[in-house]
Amino acid sequence: MIFRNPQNDYVEESATPLSWLWVLLFGPLYWVVRGVWTHAIAHLILALFTFGIAHFIYPFFTYSILRKSYLKKGWVEVN
Repeated sequence: MIFRNPQNDYVEESATPLSWLWVLLFGPLYWVVRGVWTHAIAHLILALFTFGIAHFIYPFFTYSILRKSYLKKGWVEVN
């Protein structure tokens, strides 16, 4: 997914085909690096309360979480 910032026309690739793998390997640290703090905290708490099961479910939602995060910040998706 590629997004463009309408204020300064900066273009950034938000997710790669391996983004789900990075979430699986690094868990909440991936969300911290990407700047999605709400999901970093949620991922950590859910993983602790479910004894790690949530850590294996979270990668399935990586693309939708990143997409919503960029759209919420006002970025425009480039096709």
